[in-house]
Formats: sequence, structure tokens, C-alpha cells
Amino acid sequence: MKIQEFNERLKNAILIADGAMGSLLHETVGPQRCFDELNSTEPEAVFRVHQSYIQAGAQIIETNTFGANRFKLAPLGLGDDVQRLNSRGVKIAREARDSASSEVLVAGSMGPLGLGVQSRHPEPEEIKEIFYEQALALEERGVDLYILETFSYIEELLIAIDAIRSFSGLPIIAQLTYSEEGTTYGDLRPAAAAEQIKNKNVQVVGANCTLGPQALLPILQELAGVADLRVSGMPNAGFPKREGDRIVYPKSSPEYFALFAREAAAMGVRILGGCCGTTPAHIHAMAEAVKSLRPVKAATVAHVAATARPAAVTEREPESKFWRKLQDKEFTVCVEIDPPKGISLERVYEQVDKIMASGRVDAIDVNSGAMARVGMDALIVSGALEARGVETVPHLTTRDYNIIGLQAMLLGAWTVGGVRNVLAITGDPPSVGDYPETSGVYEVDSVGLVKVLHRLNQGTDWAGKTLGGATNFAIGVALNPVADDLDGEIERFHAKVEAGAHFAMTQPLFDPEHWHAFLKKLGGEPAIPVLIGVWPLNSYKQALRLNNEVPGIVIPPTVLKSLEVAGAAARDCGFEVAQKMMEWARTEMAGAYLIPPFKRYEDILELL
Repeated sequence: MKIQEFNERLKNAILIADGAMGSLLHETVGPQRCFDELNSTEPEAVFRVHQSYIQAGAQIIETNTFGANRFKLAPLGLGDDVQRLNSRGVKIAREARDSASSEVLVAGSMGPLGLGVQSRHPEPEEIKEIFYEQALALEERGVDLYILETFSYIEELLIAIDAIRSFSGLPIIAQLTYSEEGTTYGDLRPAAAAEQIKNKNVQVVGANCTLGPQALLPILQELAGVADLRVSGMPNAGFPKREGDRIVYPKSSPEYFALFAREAAAMGVRILGGCCGTTPAHIHAMAEAVKSLRPVKAATVAHVAATARPAAVTEREPESKFWRKLQDKEFTVCVEIDPPKGISLERVYEQVDKIMASGRVDAIDVNSGAMARVGMDALIVSGALEARGVETVPHLTTRDYNIIGLQAMLLGAWTVGGVRNVLAITGDPPSVGDYPETSGVYEVDSVGLVKVLHRLNQGTDWAGKTLGGATNFAIGVALNPVADDLDGEIERFHAKVEAGAHFAMTQPLFDPEHWHAFLKKLGGEPAIPVLIGVWPLNSYKQALRLNNEVPGIVIPPTVLKSLEVAGAAARDCGFEVAQKMMEWARTEMAGAYLIPPFKRYEDILELL
């Protein structure tokens, strides 16, 4: 379809698009790893959904290709099926259109890549190539137009538009998703977003998903107030809830959607449809509601000024004593403890008091769910220690919380717990612990967690919403100088530093040469201070097990041999190795963290 022809249609009619695809397919064929794959495995089910919307009055149907891009398909082993699944999706939609009694347009549906939860984004050129590949597959099979929907990041949406416009002259509907506050990622108002999009040769700018009909209306009104803009609106059925393993939407009445359609049409909205939780009944109600209506010019509304993003908090040095000592290049010492497995902290207090009374330890770093076993939360334990005047470096793993939970925990740890340092780690998988049947969250990895912390330090959450204040964490990261894939480890280390890390803590090392070899591979001194891990070994068998069974730990053959030869005196030998590592670390490293053998915290003082 030519752009001019599409624009002419919008002059003379309010077009009705279809509603939800995934929820209807779920009811028909059950849970799926990827609904786009049904274009190949269950084409009849997809056809029936299209047909039901056409019979309900939809004049635009969207292909079942929302997530059919290489970035989303590759982790499922479907990366090479982009062309096939998109082509099949268009074919099914066109077959449904061909059986219709009136003309129906086929829109190639393209969704975001899901970058919001990725620790490292592809480069813009790679993102463009991913969208280009999908868009080309859709156009080659015969779509009439494109619909870009449910984008949270305007930067990503603009790249997708550029990818299409690099070869295509078909119409484009571009839709962002907004929060209840009326903003998308980065506190961007609809009017401000529309100003960026409308000059990209986009025919319709709109909003879809996240919000129900009434909450979407103010956003559509603001969009309609932008000059020379055609607007679309496709709300959810309402707020979802979880029932068992399903996300269920409220049973919004068709009459409720008819009311929404009339109100939106009165604002000048030109395309109406539905998103998550909507059904053919909702689409039919909207089609009937606007059947006798003609497009009106956008209502004259008080133009909402493009809200400027709040000024980012000026980058500050972390305020913790631990960080200040690192910055002053004073050798800094931490002792690692494990949180209690039960409900009492008395033993922890007793151990920590003895350690801190030595006057030789600067902070206590608190492990988090090591070996995926249940223990008291590290941030909570750290808050209890901070209340006793002990500076802490709690570990925080991305295994146990999604992005919302991670941020909630960190805000509480900062404000209530007084925690000022955090070590960001990915965490051991549940399969190694007491709950092998569970699955970890891992919505982001440690690089992503550093980004979360960095944004909190700038006064915004992950979604770019202002917090009314900023944290000022010293952000730590793990570093393994003896990783099997050292190139990959160095790449990740650079990514962590770029994301905002302030310091690093290594896996336990038992030979300075391991560090020297790492530096040679790195190409020079690291950009941030590094604390070495020091673990006094107690026996030959312990060392043998660690060397062979624990990822990331390498014990040199000479150390293993000396422990074996030492026999009953192996503990003395292990402590001697640790003592030498400490002496060396004081000459080359920013500090050290000490791991007490078998939780005998008093023994660690021998090294100090």
C-alpha cells in the first residue's frame, strides 16, 4: 500500500485494528516457549484468531510476528528461522484476509528486542540490522504496512523506523507504551516523544499496552494535541494478575471499550484497537461504536510542554569510608562472612566484634546465598551490622530478584540499612544448592546490576523515573584473573567498568604470577582498584577439591604438592601461602579480602 493511499483512508474513516493475539493462542494451544513459532507448528490456530477479529469488524490485522526477530529467537535455537517465521506469519494473515467479505489491511507486527533487561545492548548498527532483517522478510511476503508496537525506549523505536525506511515505502504505525504517570522510559512525555517521531516519515504515532482504556485516554489526548499528527490507541483490557502460571486480564466489558472508542474518536484518534487481554468482542464493540463516526480534527487541547528530563545528579565520589581509603591508596582489608542459616545474629555479632576489635580490618563483606543455599539476606545482615557501626560490603546476586526487587532492596538498604557499598554478582545457579528444582531469575547479570546501581546513584530507577534523591553506593564487581575464557572475562570486566563499577574483588588467588599473567593479557593496570581474595587452605584434600570442583579457583601444582607433603602440618603450610600472598598484595594490590577457613573467623587474624 502506498503512503498517500493510506493517508487518504485516514482522512475519511476511523480504522479498527485487531486485539490481543498471544492470550487467544494460549487459550487454544496452551503455553508456548514462543508464540511466533506457532506460524509454523499451529498455523490453523493463528488463522482462526485472525478470522475471528475480521468477523468482529477489524479492518487491520497484525501478523503473529511481534517477537520474530533474531535477537529474541536466537536464545530459543530459532535464530535462523527469522525469514521463515515472518513469512509464514504474513501468509496466514493474508489467507485470513482473502476469506474476508470486506477489505482488510495486513500489518507486519514488530516488537522491541527486549533491551530493557539486557546487561549489554547491541550496538545501534546491530540493532538496525536485526530490525532490517525482520522488516524485509515481512515486506517480501506482502504486508500492506508496518506496526511497531510496545516500545519503551524511543531510541530503539527510532532505530526500527530507520531500518524500515532504509528500503521501504510502506506506511508505518509507531507506538510507544506509557506508564500511569503518562511517561515512557526516561520520563518522556507523549508530546515530546511525538515530536521526535513524526518527522521520520511515520504515518501514525500512538500508544499501546500497559494501560487500560481510561488510563490511556489522557495520553491519546496529549498526542492528539501535537500538530500534524495522526494518532492510534490500543489499550490493554486492564491491570493483569497472576493465576497459577498464567497472566490473566480483567473481564472488561465490550461496552466499556465502546465508551473508550467514542471518547478517543472525539479527540481525533484515527486508529483504534486492543492489546493484551482484549478479544474479538471488544473489537466488535469498538467497531460498532465508531461505525457512523467520521474523523475529526484533533481536539484543541492545552499543549502539554515536552517535559525535559530532570537534570541528572552530578557524578559524585562514593561516600563510604571503605571507598575513601581505596582512593587514598591505603591498603584496605575486608573479611568475608556468611550470613546465618537460622534466625539468630548473635554468633555473627560475636565473630565480627572480635575481628573489628583487632583494628586491622576496614570492612566486613557479607556473602549472599553462596552455593545457592538459603541463609539470611546479605543486605539485611549488613544493615544490622551497620547499625552497630561496622562498615559492610554485602554481595547482591541477580539470581533471586527481578529488576523491580533488586531496586527495592537497594533503596531499602541505602535508606534504612545505611549500606554504602555493594558487590554486584550474578550468583551460583540453584542447581548447585538445596533447591535444584527451582530456577533463578537472572533477569540481568552482574553487568546489568552495575547499571542498576549506577542509575540509582544518578537519582533514577531502571526505567528512568526520578527518585526524588540519589543513592551514592560504592559499586564493586567480581573479577576472575584465572578464568578459563580469559578474553571473555576481560571483556566483561571492561563492560562492568564502563557500566559504573568503582572497585573489583578477585577470586581467591594462590600465586602472584596468576595476577601478573592477567595484567599482561589485560594490557596494563586495571582502571579501578582491585582487592585480591586470600583463602588460607587447611588441608591437601580441601585444596584438591577446590582446584577440581569449584569454578574459578586455580591452585598451582607447587602449592598442591607442598600441602600433600606437609601431611598433618598442611594447615600451617596453607596459612604460610596465604601470608605470603598478603605480603605480596600489600606491594601491588589496592587491598585484600580474607576468607576464614571453615568459618573460623578468629583464625583469620593470624594473617593480620
